[in-house]
Amino acid sequence: MNHWLVKSEPYKYSWDQFEKDGKAVWDGVRNYAARNNLRDMKKGDLVLWYHSNEGKEIVGIAKVSKEHYQDPTTDDTNWLVVELKPFKKLKNTVTLKQVKADERLKDIALVRIGRLSVSALKTEEFDVIMEMAAAKR
Repeated sequence: MNHWLVKSEPYKYSWDQFEKDGKAVWDGVRNYAARNNLRDMKKGDLVLWYHSNEGKEIVGIAKVSKEHYQDPTTDDTNWLVVELKPFKKLKNTVTLKQVKADERLKDIALVRIGRLSVSALKTEEFDVIMEMAAAKR
């Protein structure tokens, strides 16, 4: 299983709306690195959901429910989507400030390439974020 992180501005599409909808097509990606990450996602992979701009925090875990296919919002065959479904809302969100403060997470794309909307995580990095989400504050 692989691990990923996707970014969504909560005023455009929040975790709460995602949970209400029960699934989402992750469309509109127009960055080649992010597109390549979508292409590499497999059914069942876990995906951290990050609220960008507002909140700047990881708020939940989704699962890939359908692997990549042509983005229906464009005729350009270069762009792909995946389908996600909610898996678990985090008991404690993990802020960007917390991520940046943890030396074990210094190499993740959220820190290094802040504008990348879909990024891969190593299992160890995912586990560190899960530790942070489980910690009492």
